[in-house]
Amino acid sequence: MKTISIALKDLQILFKDRGTLFQLFVLPLLFILVFSGALGAISQADTVTIPTLALVDLDGAEAAQTILSKLQADGSLTVQSYSAADAQAQLDAKKVVGVLTIPADFTRSIQQSQPVTLVLTSAAEADVQVVEAVRLVIESIAADMTLESQIIASLEQMGAMQANAPEEYQLFTTERVLEQAHFQFETAQARPLINIVQSVPQQDEAQEATPDLSQSAVPGFTVLFVFLAAQTTARSIYEEKKIGSFRRLVAAPLSKAELLIGKILPNFITGLVQIAVILAFGSLGLRLLGLTPLPIEKALFGTILIAILLALCSSAFGIAVAAIARTENQISGLSTLLLWGMGLLGGSMVPLFILERFLGPIPMIVPHYWANRALDNLLIRRLSLPDITLELVVLLGFSLLFFAIGLWRFDFER
Repeated sequence: MKTISIALKDLQILFKDRGTLFQLFVLPLLFILVFSGALGAISQADTVTIPTLALVDLDGAEAAQTILSKLQADGSLTVQSYSAADAQAQLDAKKVVGVLTIPADFTRSIQQSQPVTLVLTSAAEADVQVVEAVRLVIESIAADMTLESQIIASLEQMGAMQANAPEEYQLFTTERVLEQAHFQFETAQARPLINIVQSVPQQDEAQEATPDLSQSAVPGFTVLFVFLAAQTTARSIYEEKKIGSFRRLVAAPLSKAELLIGKILPNFITGLVQIAVILAFGSLGLRLLGLTPLPIEKALFGTILIAILLALCSSAFGIAVAAIARTENQISGLSTLLLWGMGLLGGSMVPLFILERFLGPIPMIVPHYWANRALDNLLIRRLSLPDITLELVVLLGFSLLFFAIGLWRFDFER
């Protein structure tokens, strides 16, 4: 009961301080909004855009329709048909990567095996690599059509040469040969003789997909600001020592461990409320703002476990800081240096998948890393609870270590 009384007293003092409440509950949401927008913009900038090609069909016959269908089937382009004037307007407005013009006599020229020119027009300031890729796609389709036309023309010539031969030498009619040739062309398109398959080295399941950068802001700032609340515990103890009320607590019939637990409880309860507010904003608030929300409802039990261990670790760290620091300046300086430094190193401000590429295993030395990894794996990569067992065990280990340091180094005499 004495332990609970100490905790309730500290909670009453805490919730009377509006500045502390702003830092605990409002400031994290502001950080998330700013960073979610910035990281979301970066993520969208990295998205590959399929180029749009304007098609001006002055022919309107079979061969022109074949080019249109093959371009659409290729999948690497978005093809839109326009009149010549509208296509030029789209090009001037930089809404299309180029304009492909099919001449009026295109189909007739193909059927008569006569040379014909397709015109691809691009803007002077267009991306050279994109335009070249578009040209290669069109060139590939044109080459297939040219080969097919030449083969058909050759078969027709062979049929004409056999027309005057005796009937017993005419094994196949020209119509039957051409029908078979068209069938083979269609079969080759549907089931090509040679297929090309691209493969990449296998990766770990957690690294297969790059997570949404805007989502990473919510777990990161949850961890950062919950640990920043550890300063509140350290300052509370210092203030009580300063005014002399801590001596009355030491004189109470409590063990040292019970006394420290009483000082941990307020920060632990506050941390749980803080996590609930931030994650609720990450799930509901971001959805209302049109940003990518976190699917907390799909991993509620695992999220609660992480929240408990995160709040416990932060509270124990506050005791450790209070045990090491001796003055108010030391508490402020040590807390600021350690907590912001650990937050940066542990992936609270830089997404873990980026941080690990440059620092390797170094971030593992801070508890922020394990808390961020647990939340990322559970809420962003959608792993199951057994998959984050290691992260939970390490967080518990850090909590016990910080509490042990506090119990060992804490000055109960003053």
